[in-house]
Amino acid sequence: MSAKHFINDPLAGVLASLRSLTLTNPSLCLDEANKIIYRHPDSLGHPETKISVICGGGSGHEPAFPGYVGRGLLTACVAGTIFASPAAEQIRTCLAHRLPSQSKGTIVVIMNYTGDVLNFGMGVEKARALGKKVEILIVADDVGVGRAKGGKVGRRGIAGAALVVKIVGALAEMGVDMEETLRIGRLAADNVVSIAASLGRTHVPGKASEDAAEELERLPFGSVEIGMGIHNEPGCEKIEADLPGIVQKMLAQLLDQNDKDRAYVKIDKKDPVVMLINNFGGLSNLELGAITTEVWTQLKNDYGLQPLRIITGVINGSLNGLGFGISIMKMVDIGSSVEVTLLDLIDAPTEAIGWPAPIKKETWEKQYQPVDEKASSSDDTEEAKPSKLRLDPAILKEVLTKALNRTIAAEADVTKFDTIVGDGDCGLGLKRGAEALLKMLERTRLTDDFLVTFSTIVNVIENTMDGTSGALYVIFLNAVAHNLRTQDTSSSPVEMTSQIWANALESSLQNIGRYTPAQPGDRTLMDALYPFVTTLKEGGDVKAAGQKATEGAESTRGMRASLGRTVYVGGDGWQGVPDPGAYGLAEFLGGIVDAL
Repeated sequence: MSAKHFINDPLAGVLASLRSLTLTNPSLCLDEANKIIYRHPDSLGHPETKISVICGGGSGHEPAFPGYVGRGLLTACVAGTIFASPAAEQIRTCLAHRLPSQSKGTIVVIMNYTGDVLNFGMGVEKARALGKKVEILIVADDVGVGRAKGGKVGRRGIAGAALVVKIVGALAEMGVDMEETLRIGRLAADNVVSIAASLGRTHVPGKASEDAAEELERLPFGSVEIGMGIHNEPGCEKIEADLPGIVQKMLAQLLDQNDKDRAYVKIDKKDPVVMLINNFGGLSNLELGAITTEVWTQLKNDYGLQPLRIITGVINGSLNGLGFGISIMKMVDIGSSVEVTLLDLIDAPTEAIGWPAPIKKETWEKQYQPVDEKASSSDDTEEAKPSKLRLDPAILKEVLTKALNRTIAAEADVTKFDTIVGDGDCGLGLKRGAEALLKMLERTRLTDDFLVTFSTIVNVIENTMDGTSGALYVIFLNAVAHNLRTQDTSSSPVEMTSQIWANALESSLQNIGRYTPAQPGDRTLMDALYPFVTTLKEGGDVKAAGQKATEGAESTRGMRASLGRTVYVGGDGWQGVPDPGAYGLAEFLGGIVDAL
């Protein structure tokens, strides 16, 4: 849980967030006093031919549900303060004054929370007393609350409610009458199940920062809470598992027909379904993508389900919560005179800015032929041309193994230094490349033709190391391969010598200069590479060259950077650490020296 926020006045934050919707969608209006987002009358077309659809609840779940106001979805939304239901008077005001008076009726869609049910219920009854035609649709899709625990209150409403709202909104936009829209909406609500999991509760702006420390004690690192609600409600259990284990547990609660406490919807193998992955708000897109892939894979392999549509993103959030939810809706036959399906209604266009930008129906349904993936970079790499340069592969393997293990051992320090002066990825990049080379050394039968072996080494580095340092290593090593080949002029085998190495390395420094202006004194890996190469060239002494590389890396402590991200780093933390790239290279070269 992060207790840091840019806005620490929760009410001001709610109002500013609502106001932003009118800035990003000019067809929307804000009744600030009542926290109502509603469509401008001029954007409604012919309201006398349609019904209105409204929704609402506490704030903090954005984009739900103010972000779903717009053509093709909601007519209006009533917001409360963070995690608190709007008052009945706000709801009455919306029903009486913020909807087109000539519409054919109003459906109010809410999630099953006591505060929402009571306050919207009061607002609806007040409107009915004034002669308004209003119906209420309550969505309860959370299987984290089983039948026994739910009792008379029933299940909570979570992200699956967004699919129901989308369906009802699309029907209203089509001009379907109120009774039929309500029937189909209830059918959709009866066929959606959801479950959520979180690494911890969310932190509400304005609350004490000590809450974050307390939450870490309640749910320590390595633990996840299954069934956690979107208002910090506790889940049904805490477990320790990796992502596949977490997803397996969640899908079992959604789909296991033998779990009589939670088997709310019967979904069989090959049933048509839509899958929704909801980000509570604090997950990176990278993590959300990995979660989506894992859920899809298990649905396909373990349940025989291949979703017709996959919707991902912050759908029904929980501020900055580190959690996600899975919703599965069964695409049942709506049995209606309306010539559409539930899938058509989910696909229907909308201008609501909170709804994920849809992939067109035609794109989903087009039959794409499998692409031949054999033409990958690793598969069509040309074999290196044989050479006369020789090096005993046993010696090479021994030396490289020691140097690579030393590089891996240095990862924690390199990462620590790079976290202070950069983006923290340098150590992991070096470790990834080193581990890949160790695997290659174990699995590959090396030849004494050094250029052939060296070409394999370069290829591994090229396919495993990324980022700036990875690019520099690949450019330099390819240049070394080229400059070694220029010395391959003998008609008979020639043993590799320090002089051959020195000549190739010196020429390669000139080659890399075409792509980076980095020089010694700029606080880069060049501060270790240059002294190593020049010392080796001058005397052919590998140990002396390794010592100079170490000294060069150490000289970067306190050195002001001229290149790289360190240039932008404020404060003085950089003065106490060496350049991560130079340090990592010096450790590798030091490993070579130790092995000789």
